[in-house]
Amino acid sequence: AIIASTDMGLLLRDDVFVNFFNTFLNLPVFGQTPIYISSTGRWEFWPELTSYLDPSPPALLAWLEKPRLPHFCKSSLCLNLVLCQKLLGFIRSGEAAKLLNWQSADRWLLEKCISGSQGMWHFRAFVQGMTGEELTSFWLTTERLLGLDESDARQRDLYLSLLHRLKATHLREGSTIVTLCRTIVGSLPKARHVQPISTRREILRKMQERALCMIQSYWLPKFFIHCKMSMAKEKSCWPLLKEYQERLLWANSQEPSGFSENLFMMHVKKSQGLSGPYCSRKAKAEIWTLVKEGRNTQELKMPSFQVQPERQPGPAGSTKESRLDKDALGLIPQQSEHPANAAFGDKGGATSTKRPRPNAEQVHHLKDLCEEKVLSNLCSSAPLVQLPSLKKPVETLSFLPWALSAETCAGQPFRDFLKCQNRPMETLVLDLWHDLEEFLPVVLDPSRENSFFLRHLIGEKICKTYLEEGTVLQLPLETRTLRSLQNHLMSGEFSPWIFRAQKEICKVLCSFYEEFLADDDRTFFQFMVKGMH
Repeated sequence: AIIASTDMGLLLRDDVFVNFFNTFLNLPVFGQTPIYISSTGRWEFWPELTSYLDPSPPALLAWLEKPRLPHFCKSSLCLNLVLCQKLLGFIRSGEAAKLLNWQSADRWLLEKCISGSQGMWHFRAFVQGMTGEELTSFWLTTERLLGLDESDARQRDLYLSLLHRLKATHLREGSTIVTLCRTIVGSLPKARHVQPISTRREILRKMQERALCMIQSYWLPKFFIHCKMSMAKEKSCWPLLKEYQERLLWANSQEPSGFSENLFMMHVKKSQGLSGPYCSRKAKAEIWTLVKEGRNTQELKMPSFQVQPERQPGPAGSTKESRLDKDALGLIPQQSEHPANAAFGDKGGATSTKRPRPNAEQVHHLKDLCEEKVLSNLCSSAPLVQLPSLKKPVETLSFLPWALSAETCAGQPFRDFLKCQNRPMETLVLDLWHDLEEFLPVVLDPSRENSFFLRHLIGEKICKTYLEEGTVLQLPLETRTLRSLQNHLMSGEFSPWIFRAQKEICKVLCSFYEEFLADDDRTFFQFMVKGMH
């Protein structure tokens, strides 16, 4: 709520916000995907605008505040931004210095390690499989739940769904959260009556504060030690360690403010005068054609489309498995060419003017993953500068799973569009697609926190919401597919019919997604043209 009510110009002075917001703006579900280079105050567009358009910064800020910022505030990226700000606030506090004996150099280095979307991604990778994962997951879920108004009919279903999820996982007897907060929760998990809203919120808020305190005082220091040990083994990080050691010798080094010290006049990069009409759908089809054909795109002035491997190096080459739930943090782009910046989520990484370029191996790897329908780990990076003209661009259906995987991370703009168009059936099948996408990583990885409870919870939810007799007959999917899903999901089992169902759903939604992109283009143009007058 605070972010939504803050002036966009002021928000863009915060380097941490810029990092998360750039990641959000470049999620592949959107049509226009701009990027803000905070070090120079410059905005770059992709797709580029036609030559006759020369938008002003005020028009761009108005567009960001209206169609984009509300969805960012509903996204999982925003929740992680809030948690990141909480952790940074603790790192900079006198309480942390006193409790953990941190010097200014320690706070400086830890800020480098955890700032931004990549920093949070590395932190959550570090705590994965340990109690820190449950504490973090509980904090994020509770933050989302407490931000909803239970009395609002539009938010009530989501509120009750999150509350049910909390009770089935984090608030079950014997969980880490209940054990930690025993004096607060009392007999809450055993209670059969419905508690007053104010009491429930108060209890959850206190439990959330206790969880955050444990994250800050225990897991954050452990992460810091892990980072320093990993950096010592990584040659590319030695310059950063050297600066850290030098800062340890400075008695009164300047504390970081978190805001850009150099204020540049915000401006928009001039268009290179592309010919033809502006069409984000065509631009997406062209870049997807490049990916599918496995072309060597080193010659193009474009960033890489990175894929998170199953085992991603931690903050400096750690081999810890870090395959995170995409709904928890989102699709994180590789934002810096420098290995140290990439490893530690350096705040400057997201706003570097040097854009990383893909190599042939990355492109071929991506192609293989696409063919296997493993699209949920695909990452979107900074927008492209210019695209070549291709003779046979792929159809929208080819890259639709890529876009839908990013939709929940982006605050569900496509779903809102379907609801505004009064398309209840299409909205329902989109919800089914997302629920199946959420179910997959849970059922395929039994080592995940609360995996057993979650896969049964999600499986039962899918069956009751979409596959019961009254609803299943209305869904525009093959009957055999729906029956096969029901047979496996009711018992929380994996089924290859999940991929078949998602493929059928994409065929149903394809034309509507094209309408969504066209509507997104029209809205963007209205703001840009209005700003020229």
